[in-house]
Amino acid sequence: MKAFSELFTRIDQTASTNEKVDALADYFAQAEEQDAIWAVAVLSGRRPKRTVKTSELWNWSGELSGLPEWLQAESYHIVGDLAETISLMLPVNKTFSNYSLHEVIESLIALGSKDEEARKSYITGMWAALSTQELFVFNKFITGSFRVGVSDKIVIKALAKHFKIEENVVAHRLSGGWEAQGNSLPSLLSSDSANNDISRPYPFYLAYPLEAEPESLGDVSEWIIERKYDGIRGQIIVRNQELFIWSRGEDLLTEKFSEFHSLVHILPNGTVIDGEILPRKENCYLPFHVMQTRIGRKNVTKKSLQEAPLVMVCYDLPELDGIDIRHLSLEERRNKLEILLENLQTDNPDLPLHISPVVFCKNWDEAASERLRARETFSEGLMLKRKNSEYKTGRRRGDWWKWKVDPLTIDGVLLYAQRGHGRRADLYTDYTFAVWDGEELVPFCKAYSGLTDKEMLSVDNWIKKNTLDKFGPVRSVTPELVFEIGFEGINPSPRHKSGVALRFPRILRRRLDKSAKDANTKTDLMELLNIYRFDNAE
Repeated sequence: MKAFSELFTRIDQTASTNEKVDALADYFAQAEEQDAIWAVAVLSGRRPKRTVKTSELWNWSGELSGLPEWLQAESYHIVGDLAETISLMLPVNKTFSNYSLHEVIESLIALGSKDEEARKSYITGMWAALSTQELFVFNKFITGSFRVGVSDKIVIKALAKHFKIEENVVAHRLSGGWEAQGNSLPSLLSSDSANNDISRPYPFYLAYPLEAEPESLGDVSEWIIERKYDGIRGQIIVRNQELFIWSRGEDLLTEKFSEFHSLVHILPNGTVIDGEILPRKENCYLPFHVMQTRIGRKNVTKKSLQEAPLVMVCYDLPELDGIDIRHLSLEERRNKLEILLENLQTDNPDLPLHISPVVFCKNWDEAASERLRARETFSEGLMLKRKNSEYKTGRRRGDWWKWKVDPLTIDGVLLYAQRGHGRRADLYTDYTFAVWDGEELVPFCKAYSGLTDKEMLSVDNWIKKNTLDKFGPVRSVTPELVFEIGFEGINPSPRHKSGVALRFPRILRRRLDKSAKDANTKTDLMELLNIYRFDNAE
């Protein structure tokens, strides 16, 4: 636990990718086998589920600190992070015990079957036995808020450096639903492991946003252009007469997507198809919010299946006949994918697999025009993929680009503000915005990203001087400041007073040129909704 806490601190105190890779490689070189694999698990998001309630942690830490409840609450509002607040409240320990990382995590997992008294005894005992550095990391584990500035790519680089294995091989062997408990990194990264796990997906190849002019990419004829649909990126896998459906976040979704279950009898063994899972009805792809009616449901009803039937828009073929063909050019892989789907559709006309249509453009001006038509086709823009590109691992510059359409915008009035988290914990950076409904301001979205540090400080200073009322960590403010809000989509929502919900709202700029009375109205939102709602599609 001490070594992992030191690793956490070392990573947290640098912005250098190389220094983070070195820190991880140094850790893997000296850590116990069981500690090393748990470190990879927690750093790559495979943390065990929480086994202790927040209310229990709050009460127990309050008892030990001796602070009154109001001071606890005020401390939390100021700090903005429960794990850090508890760490600061607890008495400082003078003697420490030495626990390994795997002992701590496996003990926390075991608490799930214990009663409250046993949970309290273990947690308070650990609080009395850890150093300040270890205590903070331990609290991050038990509150479920463990995060550190390390991407999967950095972890992969460090493992490749330590074990002297190619990065793309490490990435593939770390994908899928492996378990840390009872496992080890040498075992997980061995070739036997890769061959034995027939469910394992390939690491997804991700595109970078195109920020330069498309002409900088060279001749348009060197590129395959497709629609960028807004769904769930996934891989459909059939191996050994078994079907697996993985999301980009490496969630196994096979049971949720019953439309694809028949593919286990249709797709040849050793087939992996990469694409976008979307709702489609009456020959029209539907917006993402239609699929949201199914996501998160434990049991998908017949009504949900009828209202949001799913298909996959297929655009790549990483594996065919059990052979990894990612090294082939995109043009070759796509040709094989087209032949595969055409042959299958001959006997299966209702096959829920559709080839991603190519958008043929003679020049970049035509491509720009197609990009502007994106919302007509319920897409977010265009994907630009170099014809000779291999299927790589992770987000790489050069061969795959996403060229998204400009966001929709609305000018809203700042109505409420809340403190942020982490480094923003002492600033009011989480905002609620409103539009006019007659003479009343109606909240329509929350946003917290888009301002520079300097702008956040300025707005925070204004909020503290113009607070009308306080509701715990939230302040209502004088309705004066106007901000331009950008968003990707707009959906009807009976849960919101405004009647709509925005997709990916963020702050584009502060409108210093406008007063509150110049902000947009609920009518403006409804007009956007009527333009872009799916049931207006022809």
